[in-house]
Amino acid sequence: MTRITENSIEEFAIELLEKLGYESVYGPDIAPDGDTSTGSMFDKRESYEQVLLIDRLRKALKRINRNMPADILEDAVKEIRRIHSPELLTNNETFHRFLTEGIPVSKRVDGDDRGDLVWLIDFKNPYNNDFLVVNQFTVVENNHTKRPDIILFVNGIPLVVIELKNAADENASIRSAFRQIETYKSLIPTLFTYNGFVVISDGMEAKAGTISSGFSRFMAWPVCVQRTGRKSVDGKAFMYNKFYTYVIECEDGSYYIGQASDLASRWNQHLCGQGAEWTKTHKPIRIIHHEIFPSREEAVAREKELKTGFGRKWIKREIEAGRNKPFFPDGETEIRAKSNSDTITWHQGYISQLETLILGMLNKKTLIDLIRHFIVFEETKKEDPETRIITINTVKKMAAYHQYYAVNRAVESTLRASGFSVEESLSRLGGETPLSMVMESPENYGLPGVKKQPVGDRKGGVVWHTQGSGKSLSMVFFTGKIVLAMDNPTVVVITDRNDLDDQLFDTFAASKQLLRQDPVQAEDRNHLKELLKVGSGGVVFTTIQKFQPDPSTNSGTQAVYELLSDRENIVVIADEAHRSQYGFKAKTIDDKNEKGEVIGKKVVYGFAKYLRDALPNATYLGFTGTPIENTDVNTPAVFGNYVDIYDIAQAVEDGATVRIYYESRLAKVNLSEEGKALVDELDKELDHEDLTDEQKNKAKWTRLEALVGSENRINQIAKDIIEHFEQRQTVFEGKGMIVTMSRRIAVDLYEAIIKLRTEWHSNELNKGVVKVVITSASSDGPKISAHHTTKEQRRMLADRMKNPDDELKLVIVCDMWLTGFDVPCLHTLYIDKPMKGHNLMQAIARVNRVYKDKPGGLIVDYLGIAADLKKALAFYSDAGGKGDPTILQEQAVELMLEKLEVVSNMYYGFNYEEYFEADTSKKLSIILAAEEHILGLEDGKKRYINEVTALSKAFAIAVPHEQAMDAKDEIAFFQAVKARLVKFDSTDTGRTDEEIETTIRQVIDKALVTEPVVDVFDAAGLKKPDISILSEEFLMELKGMEHKNVALEVLKKLLNNEIKSRAKKNLVKSKTLREMLENTIKKYHNKILSAAEVIEELISLSKEIVEMDKEAKAMGLSDFEYAFYTAVASNDSARELMQKDKLRELAVALTETIRQNATIDWTIKESAKAKLKVSVKRLLRKYGYPPDMQMLATETVLKQAEMIANELTT
Repeated sequence: MTRITENSIEEFAIELLEKLGYESVYGPDIAPDGDTSTGSMFDKRESYEQVLLIDRLRKALKRINRNMPADILEDAVKEIRRIHSPELLTNNETFHRFLTEGIPVSKRVDGDDRGDLVWLIDFKNPYNNDFLVVNQFTVVENNHTKRPDIILFVNGIPLVVIELKNAADENASIRSAFRQIETYKSLIPTLFTYNGFVVISDGMEAKAGTISSGFSRFMAWPVCVQRTGRKSVDGKAFMYNKFYTYVIECEDGSYYIGQASDLASRWNQHLCGQGAEWTKTHKPIRIIHHEIFPSREEAVAREKELKTGFGRKWIKREIEAGRNKPFFPDGETEIRAKSNSDTITWHQGYISQLETLILGMLNKKTLIDLIRHFIVFEETKKEDPETRIITINTVKKMAAYHQYYAVNRAVESTLRASGFSVEESLSRLGGETPLSMVMESPENYGLPGVKKQPVGDRKGGVVWHTQGSGKSLSMVFFTGKIVLAMDNPTVVVITDRNDLDDQLFDTFAASKQLLRQDPVQAEDRNHLKELLKVGSGGVVFTTIQKFQPDPSTNSGTQAVYELLSDRENIVVIADEAHRSQYGFKAKTIDDKNEKGEVIGKKVVYGFAKYLRDALPNATYLGFTGTPIENTDVNTPAVFGNYVDIYDIAQAVEDGATVRIYYESRLAKVNLSEEGKALVDELDKELDHEDLTDEQKNKAKWTRLEALVGSENRINQIAKDIIEHFEQRQTVFEGKGMIVTMSRRIAVDLYEAIIKLRTEWHSNELNKGVVKVVITSASSDGPKISAHHTTKEQRRMLADRMKNPDDELKLVIVCDMWLTGFDVPCLHTLYIDKPMKGHNLMQAIARVNRVYKDKPGGLIVDYLGIAADLKKALAFYSDAGGKGDPTILQEQAVELMLEKLEVVSNMYYGFNYEEYFEADTSKKLSIILAAEEHILGLEDGKKRYINEVTALSKAFAIAVPHEQAMDAKDEIAFFQAVKARLVKFDSTDTGRTDEEIETTIRQVIDKALVTEPVVDVFDAAGLKKPDISILSEEFLMELKGMEHKNVALEVLKKLLNNEIKSRAKKNLVKSKTLREMLENTIKKYHNKILSAAEVIEELISLSKEIVEMDKEAKAMGLSDFEYAFYTAVASNDSARELMQKDKLRELAVALTETIRQNATIDWTIKESAKAKLKVSVKRLLRKYGYPPDMQMLATETVLKQAEMIANELTT
C-alpha cells in the first residue's frame, strides 16, 4: 500500500477536478521566470505579486462580451486590478459585486455615451467559462512568500483556494489547514480579494467556508448523489451514480456526441455497430473527450450544448489546445490518485468527504451557481450609546448544502406554480441545477412532494427546515434567485408577529446586495396598499394582520379585502406557514359596537382568504421550522406539498445544529395542586396560536398567573435559577434566557434576582448582567413601564446578547425573542410558561445553534411541559420528522457516567482517592504520579486526552444534575491530569488547538489555582533550569526522576523544540538529529527499549546537540558558516579527501559568495537560482570537491541557503 502524503492527496484532488473538466497547470510552470519548455507562455505571470491570470481573463472577457470594444474590456480589467482598501473583506465585497452584477462601463453608440455592463463570468452558460486548477502557486506580497496547495481559477480569477493536510499525519489536522488559510489572509491578502470561498481538507474530512468564517462555521458538503446505500468515511450513505457525456472521433474526422451511464459498455456497442446510426456508417476510432456528471439530467443537458454550433467549436478548440479528456475503457477509469489508489478512493463502500465535496460542490455548474446566487455579505450597524459612533460589521456567508438544494427546488417549484416556463426562466440563470442530487426528497420521508402538482396552481409548496439550520438565510437566497428567474417580480414576505417581522426584515436588509434592491417594511395597511400597487419589483415585508379588511368598508354579511394587484409575477413567502394561513370558509359571528354591545351578525374569514382577495394571482411559498401536522388540511390547501425537508436528525448529524436536552426542576420549585390542575385545564384550550388578549383575560389564565407568579414561588425560582445558571457557567461558556407567563411575573422575577445579586443590575441599557425584554403600555403602571423597550433598544439588547464577550448573560422574556432570534452562545432556556405544539418547538430551538464546540443546549422546565414535549415529539414523528426534538438530561448524565467509567478504568491499579483529602503539595505529587501511570499505558496519552475531552462535554450538559455534581471533584482531577499532559503537545505559545476555540471550561480545583500550568516543566513537576535545558545537571536530574514516562515525555518535547529551532539554520544536522530522535521513539513504541533505556539514548542525543554547538565555536565559524560546513562535509569521501580545514575554508567562501549573489527574491526566481547554482559549482571545483558528489552537494547547499534566505539578504 502506497503511503498517504500531502502530495498524493493533492494529486488525488487534481485528478478529480480534471475529470470534472478542469484544465490543470503546475504553478512553477507559469511563474514569471518558469521553465518555458514546460509552461505555457499564454499563462505566464508578470510577477509573483500578480494573482490574476491576465491573459486568460482578457480572452474570457472577449468571448463572453462579444459586442464590447477592446478598450472597454481593458478598462474593466484595470477596474478589478485596482481594487485596494485597507480592509480585505471590503475589497472582497467590492469584487464580488463586480463579479455577480457586472462592471459598469460607458461606451459610444451612435455618437452618444451609453451605460453597459462587462461580465467577468458567463452565468447563462457555465460551460462557456474557462476552468483551471493550479497547484503550488507562489504568491509574494510585502516580502512574504506563500504557496497555497491548490487554486481554482475561473476565467483567470482565483475563486477557490484549497488547503490540504495529510490525513495520515496526526499533527496535520483540518484545523491546521484552517489556521494556514488565516495566515495566508494576513500575509497575502490580495489573493483573497478575488476569493469566492475556501476549502480545507486532510484528504478525508473536508469543509468549505468564506474568508470571514470561523472554524466552527466551515461546513461539509456531504451530497454529490442520492442516498442509496454507499457510505462516505464520515458515515453518511451515498452512491456515486456516474453519467457521462462523451465525444467519439470517427475515422473520417467527424464526431459523434452522446451520453451514457456505463461508458465502457456503450463504447463496446458503438464498436459492434449497435451504438447509433452515425457510428454504424462512420467507423469510431476512440472516445476523444468525456465529462462526468452525477445525474442523467445534467449529462443530457451537456450533450445538447455540445451538439450546438458553439459546442462543436468548443470541442475543436479544446482538442487543439490539448485540454480534452480521453476515455480509456481498459485503463484507469475511476477518479483516483494513481500514487495512492488503494488508500484514498472508495474502500469497502466508503468515500472521503474531499471526493464528495469536489464532485458535489466544485463541478462547473454548481460552482458558478454558488458564486452568483448563494453568497451574501451581511452588514449590521451598531451604535455606541455613549459616543453615538456607528460601526458597520460585515460577515460573508455562503449557503450550506441543504440550503443550496432546497432553494433551487423551491425556485423550480415556484416557477411551475406561477405558470412561468421553468426551462426559459432558468436559462437566464445558467440552466437547470442538479436537483436529483438532493440527499432526501419529501417522498423519501413518505410525504407528498410538489413534483406532481399541476403547472399554474399557484402553490409553490412548503420548505421544512428545522429551527436553527439557517431558514431565514435560505429565504434570502430564494428571493435573490427568484428575482432574476421571474424578471423582477414583487416578493411579499409575511410573518404573524411584529418582532418576527423585525428580525426577518433585519436579515433581508443586511443582505440587500444579493437582493439587488432595498427591502421595505410596511408601516400600516395604507402603506402596504401603496407598496403593492406597482407594476413590478419590490421586496415588501408585512404582518398577516395588515390583510384584515377595514370594518368601515365591510358591513353587513360581506368580508372582502380590496384587490391590490392581479399580476401573476407576485410571490408571497410566508414564514412559519402553518400558523396563520387558515380560513377559506366563512364564519358568522356577533357584530359588536364600540361599547361591546351585540348589534347584529357578520361574516368573517381567515387571513388566507383575505390574502387571496388582495393578490388573487400570486404564487404562495411557505417556510417552516416545524412540520405540518397530518391533520392539517389548511396548509397544503394554501401552499401545496413539501418542496424540501431537512429535519433534526440530519441537522444534528451535519453539525448544522446541536442537540437539545431537557431537565425538569419541578421538584425544586413547587406549584400548588390547584396550579397543576389549572395547567392541565389550560393545556386543553391551548391551540397552535399564541394566546390572544381576550383569552388571557379569561379567569383560568388569570388564576394560574396569580399562582405561578406568587411572591414565594418567584423567590424560589429566582434563587434556583441563580444557583443553576452559575453552576453551568463554571463549566460552560454562554448565556441563558428565562420565559415567563406575563410581563408582571417577568418584572417581579427580575427584582427577585437582583435582590440576590445586586451587582447584576444596571439602569443603563448597555450595562448589567440581566435584563427584561418586554413592551408595555401606560396602563401597566410604572413598575412594568420602567422595563419598556423600543425597537431600537431591543436591537441594542439583541446585539449585547449575541456578543459572547458582553456582560449581559441572562434575559427575561414573555413573548418576544421566542421565534427567529438567534444567539449561538445561548445554552440554557428556563421555561416557566404553559407552551405546546409549534410554539414550544420554536421556543426550545433557541438553544440549538452551533457555537464553537458547544455540545448541546438545555431546556429547564419549572412548570411541567414534559407531557407537551412528548406530544410535540409524537406529532413531529407522525409528520415524518426524524430525530428527537429534545433528549432527557438523564441521557446526558448516562453518557457522562459511561465516560467517567472509561476514564476511571484507565486508572486501574492506581489509587487516586487520597487526592481529594490531600494538601496542595500532596495533590501535585499525585497528579505527577497519575501522569506517569497514564503515559505507561499503550497509546495512553492520546486515549486519555480524547476520553477526558468527551467526558468534559457530557459533564457540561449534565450540570447541575445531582449525579453530575457528585462526580465534579473526580472530573476535576481527571481534567487536571489532562491539562498537564496536553502541555507536552502544545505550541510555543503554550495553547493547544482545543484551548483556542472551546466553550468547555475546566472544573478548577481551588487548591491548585495559585500557579497555573504554563509549560512542560510544570507538567513534569520540575523547576525550570536557569541555564541551558541541555546542561549536564538538568539531564542528570531528568535521568534520576522517579517517573520515567514523564521524564521521557519531557525529553522528547524539549529535544523536538531544540531540533526545530536548529532546523531553521542547519539543514543537515537537524535532519540527522530528527532521524535519530524518531528512530529512538520508534524503538520505544515497538517495546524494543524500556522507558529508562530510551531516556539514556535521548540523553546521548542531547549531548550530541550540545557538541554540535561547541564544534561551531571551536572551528571559529558563525551559525551560517557552520551550516554550509555541515552541508559539504556530510559525505565520507569529501571528509577523507579534503580534510577538515579545507572544508572549513570552502564553507566560509560559500557563505560569502551566496551572501553577495542572493537578491531579495532569489528563492522564487528561477534565473537567480540558476546563477547561484553556477557560482556554487565553481567553488566546489575550485576547492577540489569530489566530482561524483558535486551535484548532490550543490543541491544541499542551495537548500540550506533557501532556509536562511531572509538572514542572508539583510
